[in-house]
Amino acid sequence: VPSEPVPSEPLPSEPLPDPTSTRADPTAPRPSPSSTPADPTTPPPSPSSTPADPTAPRPDPSSTPTEPTITRADTFFAAVGGEPTFRRLVEAFYAGVAGDPVLRALYPEDDLGPAAERLRLFLIQYWGGPTTYSQQRGHPRLRMRHAPFAIGSAQRDAWLRHMRAALDSIELPPAYEQMLWDYLVAAADSMRNVPG
Repeated sequence: VPSEPVPSEPLPSEPLPDPTSTRADPTAPRPSPSSTPADPTTPPPSPSSTPADPTAPRPDPSSTPTEPTITRADTFFAAVGGEPTFRRLVEAFYAGVAGDPVLRALYPEDDLGPAAERLRLFLIQYWGGPTTYSQQRGHPRLRMRHAPFAIGSAQRDAWLRHMRAALDSIELPPAYEQMLWDYLVAAADSMRNVPG
């Protein structure tokens, strides 16, 4: 998981999906990644009903905050249960990675704990939680941070297989689950750096 601060961009207004709808059919086909992968460091649309002011000054991401980070209540992060939800997702994911020879080869550390912590902090920040990831590691730069590792279709597919199982295990409401899954598919596809 990369480590550069994500610029504070104004996010388009878009209401969060209704979390009370029924769980998505797990046998339904999943969308395939687009031919032009989305930038996995660009935050999702804000659920806020008030559009952001594009002329408002943006905070300097390199500055160290003097006050604790406040998490907005109208973010995807808050809507799905905050940090505990992302902790469960990442723990379930890395439990699968630990026994997968295709993925395990991509992690030079014997202990997967630091990698799990980086992914957890990145996802929390990306989905509207505290910006601890950027404060500790800087801008995410996902592609740059993954460049030293040969990532092809086999690695992407293994990553998505374990992430799908982890996502299913936390049982998010269907609309939120789909938003997160769509992002994960696009992000995984954008990390491929070798043919095949």
